[in-house]
Amino acid sequence: MTRFSLEGQRALVTGAGGGLGRALADGLKEQGAVVFGTSRNPEVAREISKRYGTPELLLDVQDVESLQGFADDLDRESGGIDLLINNAGVNIPRLAVDVTPAQWQQIQETNVQGPFFLSTAFARIWMRESRAAAIVNIASQAGIVAIEERAPYGSSKAALIHLTKVLALEWAASGIRVNAVAPTFILTEMTKSTLEKKEWSEKLLARIPMGRFGEPEDIVGAAIYLLSREAALVTGQTIVVDGGYTLH
Repeated sequence: MTRFSLEGQRALVTGAGGGLGRALADGLKEQGAVVFGTSRNPEVAREISKRYGTPELLLDVQDVESLQGFADDLDRESGGIDLLINNAGVNIPRLAVDVTPAQWQQIQETNVQGPFFLSTAFARIWMRESRAAAIVNIASQAGIVAIEERAPYGSSKAALIHLTKVLALEWAASGIRVNAVAPTFILTEMTKSTLEKKEWSEKLLARIPMGRFGEPEDIVGAAIYLLSREAALVTGQTIVVDGGYTLH
């Protein structure tokens, strides 16, 4: 994996407290990056700090007014970052007719608005300092194909995939690459409520040609590739890690 080394790079992973976020942060650390991780839970933020030996970072990506200040403080106090993984996200599985305005807003603010304004906050710093950088947005196969009970979530991830393209286009000349990874159902706390239902689980598994759900570690390699120098000419792309789900 030396070709994909992130030695000397400083990376931020939002929502790094568990599941996919922790796997991503661990993967970056294994490749030599200095890893910063965020959580909106103070206790979890402390655990992340101890795990990676970097400062506690309390962050709620829904609080867009705080994001530029967060980026500026991190740059000033800890030397800033070179790599960003927008991982923090939320899903509230509901039939479309049962979705409330508050649920819709929460999902859009967390999954689209937060990554957008956090990315732009760091991009301003990188442009000002003429610093090359890379962003990976954690999207979803639900942003590519329709999945029941995921109207708000799927639309938010579709928006994130398109946002990835627009930011990549605008920032390419500044040396900032923006890509995304779109996973299938990954075995985490976020998907537990869905995959523990036998009928749902069997129906979803039947749609995956490779015959299994994903593990957090299945996503790490794609993210590392997109952040590494091996992907120096790759921007605006979405790597789908879905066991074949979206082939249908």
